[in-house]
Amino acid sequence: MLTTLALLSLLASEPTVARACSSAEVAALTAPAARDAPPVRLTCFAALPAGRSVTRHLVFEGAEASGAGIDCNDGSIGTPGEASTTGDPTVAVWSRRDGQRWSVPRDVRLARCTIHGNLRAWGLGRNDIDGLRASSRMADHTRRTQAAAPSGLTLENVTFIATGSIPLYIGPGVTGFRMTGGGFRGRSVSTAIYLDAESAGAVIRNVSFNIRTDREQIAIDGSARNRIEANRFELGGRGGVFLYRNCGEDGVIRHQTPSGNTISGNRFEGAALIRPQTVVVGSREGRRRYCGDDAGYPFGSSEDDGDHATGNIVRDNATRRRGLFD
Repeated sequence: MLTTLALLSLLASEPTVARACSSAEVAALTAPAARDAPPVRLTCFAALPAGRSVTRHLVFEGAEASGAGIDCNDGSIGTPGEASTTGDPTVAVWSRRDGQRWSVPRDVRLARCTIHGNLRAWGLGRNDIDGLRASSRMADHTRRTQAAAPSGLTLENVTFIATGSIPLYIGPGVTGFRMTGGGFRGRSVSTAIYLDAESAGAVIRNVSFNIRTDREQIAIDGSARNRIEANRFELGGRGGVFLYRNCGEDGVIRHQTPSGNTISGNRFEGAALIRPQTVVVGSREGRRRYCGDDAGYPFGSSEDDGDHATGNIVRDNATRRRGLFD
């Protein structure tokens, strides 16, 4: 017989499941809409009929969105070719400040979707860099940031067609993110995936990266205990997975180091012929002009600008370099 403590622990580990969206809600979600139509706020799980798509942006905000999501049934979200922005993402998974507390969405799930544009998951710091900076100047910033951020976000067979900004941004403190299957196409002015400071526990597995980026494919910036496994990267001479700590940017102290990550079983195609930077552990080590902007505090990147990328496992990855005429 389970003890009360064991039962509570088991229940806490079960993912949150929202109610199914009604047929009327699904019809409204998939109805044609003008480009400037406001986003749809989903608090239920929508299963789309075959051949239907969503052109409006989606927002999963606050605890009421826990367990919500969408199974696109191979349909799409967003408008093909529409330039994506950081302030108005195609899909947003956001916490909301309610007085002194945070209302946090947990276990949001997207499946079998093509996203034209971007997805951003964020808690502390969204539209309030001053609040994130103030938190970083106190001890226990990592715990506080994770408590305020979405957790358990899952993408299953989701493909991003990037149209400018980073297609997948996992913001400060987001934990338990998981992406399996699907991939990245299109064009990003930065990376394909960005795992920001104080986030942890992401799993990125069996994903295809065939996207043009101006930087590396995955940035692990002060993010820990992530698993990047069995993915296929078409690098086009760019970098693959970089682990670092972006000290001092916006005056925000990075407390957590990019440590305890596993990058294994990946295939890197089209790596640079001379300097193939497929996985770079400790790629910055304080070499940024703004590293001193967080100075004056006895912890994190304020105390030491180094990446301190420790305990990372990099193994069983395969690399094929570009030819002279690729």
